[in-house]
Amino acid sequence: MSEPEEELQEERRDNTKKKTKKTKKKKEEEEKKKKKQDHEEQVEEEEQSECLVLRGIFKLGKKSHDVLLTRTRLTWTPIVPETPTGEASVLQTGVILLQDVFAVKVKRRRAAGQQSGGPVLGVTLFYGRRRGRRLEEDTLHLHNASAEHTHTWYNTLKELLTGFSHRPRYMKVFINPSSHKKEAVYIYREHVAPLFKLADVRTDITVTERKGHALSVMKECRLDEYDGVVCVGGDGSVAELCHALVLRAQLDADSPVKPVKPALPLGIIPAGSTDVVSCSVHGVRDPVTAALHIVLGHQQQVDMCSFSSLGQLVCFGFSAMFGFGGRSLARAEKKRWMPSSRRREYALVKTLARLRPEDCQLSFLPAKKPNRDLFGHRDQDQDQDLDPEPEGEDSWTTNQGLYLSISIMSIPCLSPHTPRGLAPNTSVANGSAALIAVGNTSRSEFVKHLKRYSGSSGQFSFSFVETHCVSAVKIRPRSLTGWSEEESEEEEGDPRTTPIIQAEGQAFPWNIDGELVEIANEVVIRVHPRLITLYGEEVDEAESTVSCSCI
Repeated sequence: MSEPEEELQEERRDNTKKKTKKTKKKKEEEEKKKKKQDHEEQVEEEEQSECLVLRGIFKLGKKSHDVLLTRTRLTWTPIVPETPTGEASVLQTGVILLQDVFAVKVKRRRAAGQQSGGPVLGVTLFYGRRRGRRLEEDTLHLHNASAEHTHTWYNTLKELLTGFSHRPRYMKVFINPSSHKKEAVYIYREHVAPLFKLADVRTDITVTERKGHALSVMKECRLDEYDGVVCVGGDGSVAELCHALVLRAQLDADSPVKPVKPALPLGIIPAGSTDVVSCSVHGVRDPVTAALHIVLGHQQQVDMCSFSSLGQLVCFGFSAMFGFGGRSLARAEKKRWMPSSRRREYALVKTLARLRPEDCQLSFLPAKKPNRDLFGHRDQDQDQDLDPEPEGEDSWTTNQGLYLSISIMSIPCLSPHTPRGLAPNTSVANGSAALIAVGNTSRSEFVKHLKRYSGSSGQFSFSFVETHCVSAVKIRPRSLTGWSEEESEEEEGDPRTTPIIQAEGQAFPWNIDGELVEIANEVVIRVHPRLITLYGEEVDEAESTVSCSCI
């Protein structure tokens, strides 16, 4: 091939490459223009469908943005001038839902020590941002030096936020200074109070001085002044306040027998050692997450249980353990001088070393499956009667035998120790409780069962473990005698088959929501669907941060 022909072919290849580049570039420009048009159409649709309330120009960082406010969201798009070539750039749009915004403030420039006044810089929005199961406080600064423009936006945003009727404005706060590591006051002051102040939530604070203090205050105070109640403490404090709220509702309604749903929701700021109720409605032991659920007005209806003996109410609560759970707690309570983590491990190991079954009669009433509509929604009418009439004796299932542990839980009881919960097959508002009965077995098999709670599954796959979905449970110790640690340690015989038989009149230890309750007679537990409202939302698994190595 001659040189002129080679040059001609090379020139043709270059022309083809140039045409390909131009075509590619043209396509990219067309795609960018189309994206810009789509964005503009989307903005127009939002304006028409959501009723645009305000539109203005603010600086976010160093760039000017076109900011749109509707009744449900705030969106912003950077303002980018067209290039001389007419190329359009891809616009990154930001959005915040107003349901996540809990406060708005006017931002001002102030000198050191200046408490008020100062030139207006713009508006700041405070909102809750999700990171997994956690809620974190975040801010959005909209800069505009025009005082009139800024105050127009500020007043409009404040008005829109008042439309969220479930958000509290005045709260009754109970702080248990003795819970766990005695950090409740610090947790409230450092993590919760600043968020309440930002959200303009006023508080009436009571620092409890003894067990039962919160109950006595709740019986006498005027609850109609408040929008909700807050508990800063562990599971024992939460149980006391839940019990107090239901009792007060019964007193106000003049209903001494039938449980009455309290009008006020309860917010739980975790400050205990396990915080299973908080984890079950927050998914994490984090005071900021709990406080943000409160100020944002997130509410969750939750089932509760009533515990009674000989026809008398003992208490309302969420969970109870009889046998191993009750005995280990009783041992731990006798070592209150120990640090809480060491005390729990000591009691666990000591109870395992002297593992004995309980000889008792266990009866339960299977839960009825809820009626659901075509869309799978629960029939709300089923929850209207919170105290259904007792079923006939024929409906009860009764077993007699030796049990190492019996647990009744109306919530999953999530915690960092058990991420999927002690009762993973139940939920906070399904109108039933999980009954977990662990029959007599060897110590090694029982330890395997306990260890699997810290994993994802398998704790109920043993032949000696049975689980049921129930609406009521009766537990009658066969001998109707009590329990004594000293006497049980002196007994002789094979611990795997010898039940605990104690002196007449002594009570059996129960672990009810982490509190030791001693009862000598038959205990009747009934589930009351959606009896109480807690700030939070239903979660299926808790954040795992703690592992127990004692077994």
